[in-house]
Amino acid sequence: MNRIKEIHKPSLKLGHAQHQAGVPILEIRALTVRYDGVLALEDISLRLNTGERVAVIGPNGAGKSTLFKVIAGVLPASSGEVKIAGQSPGGHICIAYLPQRSQVDWNFPVNVTDVVMMGRIGKLGLLRWPRPRDWELVRQCLEVVKLTELAGRQISELSGGQQQRMFIARALAQEAELMLMDEPFTGLDVNSQEDILNILDDLQQRGVTIMASTHDLNLAGEHFDRVVLINRRVLGMGLPEQVFTTERLMQAYGGHLRVIQNEKEILALGDTCCDEEEAHAHTP
Repeated sequence: MNRIKEIHKPSLKLGHAQHQAGVPILEIRALTVRYDGVLALEDISLRLNTGERVAVIGPNGAGKSTLFKVIAGVLPASSGEVKIAGQSPGGHICIAYLPQRSQVDWNFPVNVTDVVMMGRIGKLGLLRWPRPRDWELVRQCLEVVKLTELAGRQISELSGGQQQRMFIARALAQEAELMLMDEPFTGLDVNSQEDILNILDDLQQRGVTIMASTHDLNLAGEHFDRVVLINRRVLGMGLPEQVFTTERLMQAYGGHLRVIQNEKEILALGDTCCDEEEAHAHTP
């Protein structure tokens, strides 16, 4: 049996919000987000089913991070609605948001085990101490992502790939059913990317829904079930070969992308000037 499956199985009742049966794990209808009158997202509608792995693609400032934060309940919508298993995002602890590594204070005085245990807060409450079974779950989560030997390491001492695996372990400890990963592959070497993808394979087998943003069109096309192409609004959603057309890519990236097409494939070059996802977005 897969080791992740042995840790725990998703419950239909997690946290304060009860899941409705027979509805998508995520449904967004006509979502619009404005900051100080500036449009960040416009009329976004999409649906994810349980166990899907979906990549969100778009240029810097397209609103990918904003979208994830609204889904996670961190930012409010200006209009439209977001439903997690039929309910609004507030009250759910089944949503795990993994931010860009550039947004994390890596000098904060915590070790790897401390961070993974943070995933249990929603289950424990702020004023309750972890029980033996919580410590055992954290230990198992670290084992799954192969960080057992680094459990006591300060987080700034980890490599980029190890940092991402630590966040995944925290999501496992949280018993997340919907995982939002903001640029998880940025700055990682090929071996580290493969480690993350192997873990995502295991998560998908146990029904975890994964939504990840990435600038790598090839990675998205090869390792995700569907892709969403956005630039403040949805320009396409579906199988990679259906979405990654020359017309749509040029519509999304404009002059920041060079598209080379032949009979067999489309090669997209560009949009690598910076890694900061919302470099031009008007987000708080």
